[in-house]
Amino acid sequence: MQYGRKNVHGKGGVRFKTPYTSAKKKGQVRNLVTELVLFEKVTVTTSMVKDVIKQFDHLVTLAKKGDLHSRRQAAAVLRNYNVEGQPVALTKLFDDLAKRFSSRNGGYLRVYKLENRKGDNAPVRLLTLAD
Repeated sequence: MQYGRKNVHGKGGVRFKTPYTSAKKKGQVRNLVTELVLFEKVTVTTSMVKDVIKQFDHLVTLAKKGDLHSRRQAAAVLRNYNVEGQPVALTKLFDDLAKRFSSRNGGYLRVYKLENRKGDNAPVRLLTLAD
């Protein structure tokens, strides 16, 4: 059994490791979903694929409803990025993607396996919109 202080480097030291909180993960998913709406493809690690797909499917379902309440719910998730030559993510979701997926019940994304990331050898996937 180990006694004494853990995670302490030097005299002042680091008392506790910074946790990977749920708020950080939710923010990361929001960023990835917004990029997916704007650019229609995004590269993510394997651990984020399930969460991004779940959130994106929910947003497309809201967009297909098309009422004001659904728009406000989607606006609470999507970021308000200003990208040159691109419409705002919320506008694109409700105007373009809702029409594109109107006849489809789920399965809005395709997942492709890519080579592992160079720096840390993490497994990477490419998420693209299904046509």
